[in-house]
Amino acid sequence: MASAKEAGSPTVDFVVSPELVTIADHARDLGLCPECFGRLVGRYGHGLTNPERAERIASGTELPAFAPIASCALCRGGFDRWETWVERIERTARGIEWATFSCGCRWDPEILAHEELIWSKVGTPFGESARSAFNRELGKKVEQKTGKQGGSGPSDVVFVADLTVGRVELTIRPIYLTGRYVKLDRTIPQTRWPCRACKGRGCTRCDGTGKMYPTSVEELIADPVLVATQGRGTRFHGMGREDIDARMLGEGRPFVLEVLAPRVRSIDLATVNAEIGRTAAGRVEVRALAVGVPGDVTRVKEARPSKSYRVVVAGEAAREKINEALKLAVDRAIAQRTPTRVAHRRSDRVRTRRIVTADLVAVDPGRFTLELRAEAGTYIKEWVEGDGGRTEPNLSQSLGLPLHVESLDVIAIHDEET
Repeated sequence: MASAKEAGSPTVDFVVSPELVTIADHARDLGLCPECFGRLVGRYGHGLTNPERAERIASGTELPAFAPIASCALCRGGFDRWETWVERIERTARGIEWATFSCGCRWDPEILAHEELIWSKVGTPFGESARSAFNRELGKKVEQKTGKQGGSGPSDVVFVADLTVGRVELTIRPIYLTGRYVKLDRTIPQTRWPCRACKGRGCTRCDGTGKMYPTSVEELIADPVLVATQGRGTRFHGMGREDIDARMLGEGRPFVLEVLAPRVRSIDLATVNAEIGRTAAGRVEVRALAVGVPGDVTRVKEARPSKSYRVVVAGEAAREKINEALKLAVDRAIAQRTPTRVAHRRSDRVRTRRIVTADLVAVDPGRFTLELRAEAGTYIKEWVEGDGGRTEPNLSQSLGLPLHVESLDVIAIHDEET
């Protein structure tokens, strides 16, 4: 027959020391159940449950063996209704897909204060809180009943047992999808833009939609995802953003779509991507759609890659003069005060940026086309036009004539040095 250690049972490490005997003697008349008595030394040794600790202490002292009591003077029966709590958890999670979980609990503050008082009274330095013990034991029961994996780390769902009202609260953790989007439509913003007049409530200005624009990159991507996941909503995190009237071409802009409270977690990404392609045809495309992790949000939001642009500029100038101005502009510090067009929503300050490369690719009557690579955060339109002197130096100033950006495309995000 295999030993307990060979069978996978935890190694028991619990010696009834004189210190434990003293603690037990001080607690013998407090009317504690085996769980709460064992919790007085719950952080002493390992390999035993708290009721088993209580039994070991009783067998190592003159205390009588523990027997169930009608009502514990501390937890008031809080550790006696495991089946009820597991049933409530199963009922609360009905219809939701989950494979991993964690447990929490909410106790009457009076009980927790009484617990601290008892620890002080019996002089124990080993006390384990009711919350910690309850969470651990409830997790074990749920694992046994459902076959799901419990733990304290990242999980699909979190159950909170509220012992004050006898109810289970459920939190469904988000899921994260990563990818790159290509934006082909010059009339849509990256994210849902609430109406400035009604703040999203709906008014005559927005025809009751609550939005400044009928749709967005976020919504065109998120809508099929929400259908597949039965989620409550989304948060869209992009690696920067392009202007509404600019296209995002090339390999696309990296993004993370955070899906809130999804009832379905295992989705067919190929099917979802195909549906995005169908409903957003000619406006948005998604590439490299994959399941992500929470840390992807920070990675995307904090990235500061340089970007490449194609700019069509209205203005008449000789090829030689344009090339000379571009040569002088490369790697020169540019002081850009917050542009007039975004001053209403961004702090007014001066940012220093640089043009990394600049090439003239076409000269046509009345216009010319540039391809630029610039540091993250460079306002390209303002560098071309000057923005009334808020960007210094600027291309209009260098050429000595007024310029206007007719169209702007982002053609590469150099997040992987592409």
